Amino acid sequence: MNRPAPVEISYECMRFLITHNPTNATLNKFTEELKKYGVTTLVRVCEATYDKAPVEKEGIQVLDWPFDDGAPPPTQIVDDWLNLLKNKFREEPGCCIAVHCVAGLGRWVLCHCII
Repeated sequence: MNRPAPVEISYECMRFLITHNPTNATLNKFTEELKKYGVTTLVRVCEATYDKAPVEKEGIQVLDWPFDDGAPPPTQIVDDWLNLLKNKFREEPGCCIAVHCVAGLGRWVLCHCII
């Protein structure tokens, strides 16, 4: 299956990586890609389909905030997202936060909560 390439978005002093959902078989390559972009936190906004332990072993925090594709994120997820941004970019200036859903297309709206 062809996957969309990851897209890096910068806004002011914040960096985001929008990417596809890996599988357990592609997890090593996926993790290396996250590290290449300096990702310190990965937000999964779809149901978990792979083991997050290998990603966390590389020092990347994985947060599970699933919501329905095509739907706006629930208020709690928006609040959690905004708190993450406030704290993460203050504590780790220049870091990158990755977000993915199943195909890397549908739930990227979460990043637009800041713009």
